[in-house]
Amino acid sequence: MTPILEVRDLVKKYGELMAVKGISFEVQQGEIFSLLGPNGAGKTTTISILSTLLSPTTGEAFVGGFSVTKKPMEVKRIIGVVPQEIALYNELSALENLKFWGQMYNISGKKLELRVAEVLEQIGLKDRAKEKIKTYSGGMKRRVNIGVGLLHKPKLLFMDEPTVGIDPQSRRAILDSVKELNDAGMTILYTTHYMEEAEELSDRVGIIDYGELIALGTQPELTAKVGEMDTLVLHLGENEDPKNLANALMDLPGVLQANPVDHEVAIVTPSADELLAPVVSRTNELGIHIYSVDMREPNLEAVFLHLTGRALRD
Repeated sequence: MTPILEVRDLVKKYGELMAVKGISFEVQQGEIFSLLGPNGAGKTTTISILSTLLSPTTGEAFVGGFSVTKKPMEVKRIIGVVPQEIALYNELSALENLKFWGQMYNISGKKLELRVAEVLEQIGLKDRAKEKIKTYSGGMKRRVNIGVGLLHKPKLLFMDEPTVGIDPQSRRAILDSVKELNDAGMTILYTTHYMEEAEELSDRVGIIDYGELIALGTQPELTAKVGEMDTLVLHLGENEDPKNLANALMDLPGVLQANPVDHEVAIVTPSADELLAPVVSRTNELGIHIYSVDMREPNLEAVFLHLTGRALRD
C-alpha cells in the first residue's frame, strides 16, 4: 500500500539551532498517526513543513505523491490543518467564520451553505452557530478551529495539539470527534504532549524529542522496548517536593529512573513489588508523605522515560 504521507530525512535549522534532525516516517491511508513529545520537541515545526508553511533546510516530504517543496498547491488541496493557535475572527459568528474560510477554499454558493451546515453538525455547534466567537469557551473555539480544517473535505488532516488549554469536557468532545472522523475514513496526523491522548487515539506513535524521532511503532511494539520493567508511581501531598524525592530515590538499587511529574514521582524499575518497601522506607526517613501508590504496566510514558531519562511533561 502506498502511504499518503512520506517524510524523508527532514531537517530544519534556524541558524545554529536544529529544530528537526533528519526525521523519517510514513503515514498510511486511514490511520491515526501521533507525534508524541514535550513542548519544544519539534512537533509544530514538522507540521509546518508538511503543510507547506515552512521550507525544510534539507530532506523532503510527499503528500499523496506530491512534493511539499515542489508541488505545494497540490499538497494544499489534499490536506486540512488544525493549528495550535486559534485562527478565527472574534467579532464574527461560527457560521460567518466557516463561510469566510470556505470562500478561501474556493467553495461558494449552495455548496458552501451545505458544507458549512455539515461541519457545524460535525463539531456539535449547530445550535450556537450564530453567536460571536468572542462569547465562546476555549473548547468551543477549538471545535470551530477543527471545523475550518474540515471544510474542503481533506484526505489528510494535520492536528497540532488541538486540546491544549481547554477544559476536560471539551477535550473529551474533541477526542471523540477525532475518532469519528477517522471512522469515517479520514487519515489524521495528530501531535500531542499528552501520553494518554496518544494511547487512546493512535494506530501508531512516533516519539519525538529535541527534534529527533527516537522511537516509532504500534503501542505494543513501543512498550516492548521497556521489556519487563514496571512503573511505580508515588502520589504525594500538595506540600511535598517531587523533585527532591526523585533525586533522593535514584541511589536505591532497582531504581532505573525517578521522574517528578506534577505531584507524582514515576519510577521505572525491573520489579515494582520488590522496590516498594525500600521506597517507603526512604520517604519515611525524609519525612515525606506519600498520599497513595500505584503500579502500572509499561506504557508510552514508561517508554519515554526509558529512552530519554526524563518525564514527558517537564
